[in-house]
Amino acid sequence: MKLILHKYTVLLFLALFSLGCAEKEKPKVQAIVDAAIAAHGGKHLDQGIVTFTLRDRQYRALRDNGAYVYSRTFTDDSTGQRIHDVLSNSGFKRTADDKPVELPQERQEAFSASVNSVIYFALLPYFLNDAAVQKKYLGEATIKGEPYHEVQVTFAAEGGGEDHEDVYVYWIHQQRNTMDYLAYNFKEEDGSIGTRFREATNVREVSGVRFQDYINYTSKEDFPLENYDRAFEAGKLEKVSDINLEDVKVTELE
Repeated sequence: MKLILHKYTVLLFLALFSLGCAEKEKPKVQAIVDAAIAAHGGKHLDQGIVTFTLRDRQYRALRDNGAYVYSRTFTDDSTGQRIHDVLSNSGFKRTADDKPVELPQERQEAFSASVNSVIYFALLPYFLNDAAVQKKYLGEATIKGEPYHEVQVTFAAEGGGEDHEDVYVYWIHQQRNTMDYLAYNFKEEDGSIGTRFREATNVREVSGVRFQDYINYTSKEDFPLENYDRAFEAGKLEKVSDINLEDVKVTELE
C-alpha cells in the first residue's frame, strides 16, 4: 500500500512539475517575442506609414493603433492599366485607372491575402503579438555558430485569416534579439503544402525600424519546419528567390 501511494505521489509531483514548466514557458516565449519586436523598432510602427517597392510594385502600410490601410500600386502588363489595391479594416477595394473594379468574393480574398502577406513579411516580427497568434518555445539552436531561440507560431481559427492553418518557426538571436531566420509552410493552389526557409540579408535601419531583405529557400525533402535550420547548415536547401525591399521610407504619424 505504501509503495502504491509513493508511486502516485511521484506521478503527481511529475505532473505538477510539468505544469509548472509549461507555465514558466509562456512568459519566456512572450519575453523573447517582445524583445525581438523592440529590437526591430516596433514602437515606430504603432502609428506610422511605411512605403517600399517590391518587384516593381509600390506598397504602403499605414497603421494607427490597430486601424490600418495597406495598399499596392502597379501597372497591369496585359492591359496597361494602373491598378491600385487597398486593404483596410473595412475590407478590400480595387481601382483600375482610378475607376472602381467589381470583383467576385473569391478574387477579393485572394488579392487581400496577397497584399497582406507582403506587408506582414516586410514588417516582421511586428505582428507576432496579434490576438490570433499562438506562440510556443521550441528550444535553443545554433546557426552559423550563433545562438538562437526557436519559436513556433500558429494561428487561432478566429481572427487568423484564411491562412490560419499555416505554421511558422522563427529563429531569434539570444543576445541581439533579432529575427534572422524563419521558416513556414503554406497551401499551394493545387492543395499541396509548400515550405520556405528565409535568411535575412542586407539589414539596415530606416527611421528607427530594422528592415531586412531575404534569400528564399525550399527543400524537396519532407521534414519538420523546426529542422530547417539544420538542413540549411547542411547545405540541403535550394534557393528559390531573392526578396529585396527597395526605396524604404518610414514616417511616424503626429
